[in-house]
Amino acid sequence: MNMGKNHLQCRECKKEYEPTFKYICDECFGPLDVKYDFPSVNKDTFKDREKTYWRYFELLPIVDKNNIVSIEAGMTPLVKAEKLGKELGLNNLYIKNDSVNPTFSFKDRPAGVAISKAKELGLTAVGCASTGNLASATAAHAAAAGLPCHVFAPSNIEMAKIAQALSYGANYIAVDGTYDDANRIAAQIGDSKGIGVVNINMRSHYVEGSKTFSYEVAEQLDWQVPDQLIVPVGSGAMLNAICKGFDKMPEIPLDIRESLNEEFSKKGISWLQEKVKEIDPVFFENCDTKNPQRLLRALEVYKTTGERFSSFKSETTKKRPFEIVKIGLSTDRKVLYKRINTRVDKMLENGLLEEVESLIPFQHKNALKTVGYKEIFAFYNNECTLEKAVENIKQNTRRFAKRQLTWFRKDEKTKWFEPHQLDEIKRFIGV
Repeated sequence: MNMGKNHLQCRECKKEYEPTFKYICDECFGPLDVKYDFPSVNKDTFKDREKTYWRYFELLPIVDKNNIVSIEAGMTPLVKAEKLGKELGLNNLYIKNDSVNPTFSFKDRPAGVAISKAKELGLTAVGCASTGNLASATAAHAAAAGLPCHVFAPSNIEMAKIAQALSYGANYIAVDGTYDDANRIAAQIGDSKGIGVVNINMRSHYVEGSKTFSYEVAEQLDWQVPDQLIVPVGSGAMLNAICKGFDKMPEIPLDIRESLNEEFSKKGISWLQEKVKEIDPVFFENCDTKNPQRLLRALEVYKTTGERFSSFKSETTKKRPFEIVKIGLSTDRKVLYKRINTRVDKMLENGLLEEVESLIPFQHKNALKTVGYKEIFAFYNNECTLEKAVENIKQNTRRFAKRQLTWFRKDEKTKWFEPHQLDEIKRFIGV
């Protein structure tokens, strides 16, 4: 396997691995992230390419273009919302419309990269744990790749949520229990059978696909980073990937690259090894010294920036032209659950029943299979009483809130506040 383009690195202990079918560190059991030795690119690199996210191939973890599995996703519209912007007092408000992707969600981005990597690793089957959009995206890409696809989901799931996945030939594995149970079973079967479960054992590569959102936004704004970005999140994985996508990397002038390549072709690997050892002994001691691509990259960075390549690699967080501030709102669980219950009661008082009734002809749409709608649809379809439907809304909302808090508390960079601490939040962000 060519390690010249990327490798895996433990997020905790920083141990490096070849890009194989691995997602947990052998030493400390920490998660593995994809790390890159980026080639020489600039904004002109991506001109006149296909209108998909694969136009950014150099910045994604696939080594061989022949392994790309594409269903023409990406390069979705960035629409200027003039009326909404005027209402909010914003002159340049844009909305990125990822709902026009082939399976109607941004999940086409990470699923496509994960399945392309599964193909590159020689895996013979793929799958996911999902209750909706990811199942569709995974199944569509699996069909394009000619790979069997297994969707793990709770046995009581509304079949309409996975109908699109089934239409692509996916195998539905019904798990008695919650989504968390389906996730656990998918992990166990995926590891034991060598199945590439895109959002579990392929997650290191899966999250890389979401970065393409950042690249597209920047390119569509003439390679300008937006002043502010609002990202709706569930687990937060997309938010982290977008932040990673906006990371600043040193640009290498083409003349430097061409000059070094020409000199290498004349003088050979020994000359290259000596040059890198001379200018960056730290990098030389820890790299594959028989890999000319990685050695050339070290020389390129040094000649362009005057900095040793090891100095870039040693940074746990790459320097960005902006600061990311993560704020979490939390409170006592009893208080939170009481507020959730109260909010549901208020929704009913404010016309939830009437709203859902008007949407009955469209209840098969994915956007209406969310908490709050699906439970009331069940009532109107005579599947349960109104009392039970309301109870289910409250319960499912509480479960979702619990999953969100569990996920975000893993991020040590998130600063937590009580909802009433507005003054403290303002001081924290410098307002």
